[in-house]
Amino acid sequence: MNHRERVMAALARRAPDRLPRDYWGTAEITQRLLQHCGLPDREALLRHFGFDLRYVEGPAYVGQAWRTYPDGSVEDLWGVRRCPETITGKGYTSTYLSVVEAPLATAETAAAVAAYPHWPNPDAWDYSHLRQQCLACDGHAVVNAGDRLDRTAQLKPMMYLRGMEQTYIDLACNPTIVQSLTRHIVDYFLEYNRRVFEAADGAIDIFMMGDDFGTQQGPMMSLDTWRRLFRPGFTAFVEMAHRYGIKVMHHTCGSVAELIPDFIACGLDILQSLQPQAAGMDLGRLRREYGRDLCFHGGIDIQGVLPYGTPEAVREHVRRQVQAAGPEGGYILCTAHNLQPDTPLANVLALFAAYAECDP
Repeated sequence: MNHRERVMAALARRAPDRLPRDYWGTAEITQRLLQHCGLPDREALLRHFGFDLRYVEGPAYVGQAWRTYPDGSVEDLWGVRRCPETITGKGYTSTYLSVVEAPLATAETAAAVAAYPHWPNPDAWDYSHLRQQCLACDGHAVVNAGDRLDRTAQLKPMMYLRGMEQTYIDLACNPTIVQSLTRHIVDYFLEYNRRVFEAADGAIDIFMMGDDFGTQQGPMMSLDTWRRLFRPGFTAFVEMAHRYGIKVMHHTCGSVAELIPDFIACGLDILQSLQPQAAGMDLGRLRREYGRDLCFHGGIDIQGVLPYGTPEAVREHVRRQVQAAGPEGGYILCTAHNLQPDTPLANVLALFAAYAECDP
């Protein structure tokens, strides 16, 4: 099997020649691996370790230039200001973008939400190079995921626009504001994704959404709240991709086992990330209960084993998870999220060696 055939066989619940593998790592981890292996770029790294999926860059943003403020923060296409923040740990530094202002935090009515002047516009993107990006993936499974800060979602952009605390207040007390927010967010992503799928013209295999619905102990909200306020948009995203013959993967951190029956009812094909230390996210149990209806991606622990374990502990963890997943298809081997800069290089190399050791 080539890389794409391997992934598509697994998604069809047919046993592939080996488990398909995916790579999720921060820029710092990627650079460390490139230096260690003496490789020129990320693509060479993916080929060196035999990863089967490729994430295309997607459309280029050609809209209005984003405003920069004196404190160094930059306004993104949602009108949300973000500022680079650096974390320094033992032997590493890491940079991320922190939200410094939620522009709709003080809106009190649905009309005020509707009048917001910075709703993004699908016209602000150039889709013309997307198909060529997909075709350049050369026999690998092609994933369209968008930029991490502009990935198809509902709750996450709402939190950026309103702030996390106000979002929770809204979910409990202001359903009309939530509905106004989700209407604008969903409408934008549906049209944006339609244009992406049209431009790709059949060259995308997997469409990935990303919206964290789980905490360490359970869903972020009641099931009734999720069903009333987020399930319609979730379903619309899935159905849009399916109309173009594209499988849908949804990324969510945390404990979302209670939501899985709803994900299946909405037509979801692949659930990612299977955070193993979150409550109820045991890979073996989820495979037994839902493996006939849903594929899984992830499940390798980045919270404990990879940053704090020994290389042998990493190998043993991978062996256990692969055994729990079973050989019959329906699983893509990957970490539960990006490998973080606090992960020792020896453990990253042990992880990739363990992947290879699990091949038949």
